[in-house]
Amino acid sequence: MLNTALLLIDFQNDYFADGKWELEGTQAAADNGARLLAEFRNKGLPVVHVRHEFSAEDAPFFVAGSEGARIHTSVAAQEGEPVVLKHAANSFRDTNLKATLDELKIDNLVVVGAMSHMCIDAGVRAAADFGYEVTVAQDACATRDQEFNGITVPAKQVHAAFMAALGFAYARIADTKELLAEMR
Repeated sequence: MLNTALLLIDFQNDYFADGKWELEGTQAAADNGARLLAEFRNKGLPVVHVRHEFSAEDAPFFVAGSEGARIHTSVAAQEGEPVVLKHAANSFRDTNLKATLDELKIDNLVVVGAMSHMCIDAGVRAAADFGYEVTVAQDACATRDQEFNGITVPAKQVHAAFMAALGFAYARIADTKELLAEMR
């Protein structure tokens, strides 16, 4: 796990129950993310949080300065842990994420968060393009049903399709239990 950081993307209140954009299984994903977060902290390994805010006041969720845009308490940053603010799906786009990871001398990332089909996908692909070795803890990620051409695609299928695509060329896909076992 040398030169490895945990990257938590968009585990924000609006994605949880009673939020503006609730995802399927967000709490279970965050619980797994919290397990990895605790182990990274226990081992003294770097942790970087990313949170999204939209600039428009009429945004469907993650309105700047709102309670919904705050990181969920189950995976909240502790003092000294970097929090990167982004305004696009890709966590690297117009942010200091790459500079933060470079300063920490990171070569490997373990990625968790939401949404599987959007910000996880965009962030993982960008990280791989920057040369990071990426592992996605797939059971620490969540999404929601999607619609295409009048067809509703269930969240589980959306998640599976994106994990399969990322696993093909961009990342290792693993379960939290497997990653925790490797860390111990």
